[in-house]
Amino acid sequence: MDMVTLQDIARAAGVSVATASWAINDDPKARIPQATRDRVRRVASELGYRRNALARGLARGHSDLIGFISDGVATSPFAGQVIRGAQDEAWRQGKILLIVDTGGDRKIEERAFEFMLERRVEGLVYSSWVHRRVDAPVGLAGVNAVLVNCYDRLGRLPAVVPDEVGGGLSATRLLLQAGHRRIAFINASARTPASVGRLKGYRQALSEAGVAYDPSLVIREKEADQESGYRAMREVMATGATAVFCHNDRTAMGFYDALRECGQRVPDDISVVGFDNQEVISAHLHPALTTVGLPQYDLGRLGIRALMARGDDSTNHPAAGSGGLEPQLVPCPLVVRDSIARI
Repeated sequence: MDMVTLQDIARAAGVSVATASWAINDDPKARIPQATRDRVRRVASELGYRRNALARGLARGHSDLIGFISDGVATSPFAGQVIRGAQDEAWRQGKILLIVDTGGDRKIEERAFEFMLERRVEGLVYSSWVHRRVDAPVGLAGVNAVLVNCYDRLGRLPAVVPDEVGGGLSATRLLLQAGHRRIAFINASARTPASVGRLKGYRQALSEAGVAYDPSLVIREKEADQESGYRAMREVMATGATAVFCHNDRTAMGFYDALRECGQRVPDDISVVGFDNQEVISAHLHPALTTVGLPQYDLGRLGIRALMARGDDSTNHPAAGSGGLEPQLVPCPLVVRDSIARI
């Protein structure tokens, strides 16, 4: 069976092709009697006509598509929740997410950007699988765009990022509330939003509780991974700490392993809090690890919401290089399990 066209509908309904298009696409600017609109739609339904979404989008200037460009979110099981949150929110608003994972390849990124603009997407989300500062494509400053889990070096674009300071604050407060006063922190040595923000939160919680900050309790490791936690265990225990806040759950897992080899246990000998809530790790350690979750689903959801709130009014968009935009901070939730003992 041949595809039904607008010309077929116009002929059957006794109207022009333009009138048929306006009626089917429900163009509010077209002055068409309601009876005509109803007749055209009824004929279209009887003939089994399906609207060409791309053509309709081009006519309106957009396509009900939202572009989502990432450097690895789509292939990271840990950060894939960002896409799920974005997709759920886009669908709730009647939009479809068009996803391209560039793997960090700038050429693919540039082509994806062009591809999406050609399809008149209503906006673009640019996301990184790890919270960091980025050099966003220059063209993003001229379209409706939002950064998710990253922020623009020049502050030109709105961004939605995890509240790293608040997460460090919550983790340390939890240990303080359990009576701990000598709390170590295994942190990554590289200056990243995570390492800087979580340390700031740690120090803020100590200050609030009237506990003096002791630099010797902050153990800096080159990598925030299992081996780092394993290596840092003896140094932490030598400080006399009764609790330790680990930069992430992988670090905490290594710390658990080293403790076990020395015949010591969590939380009997030392309480432990992680960060990230990688459930494949944190929920399955023995005992299960208390941690701070990264709000990936909410990052995606709120990113789309921020994008749609901006709309396509160019007056809402900062000029390239104008700077000064502060990221929207998304709370990092505590996930309380069994790795903290009261003293």
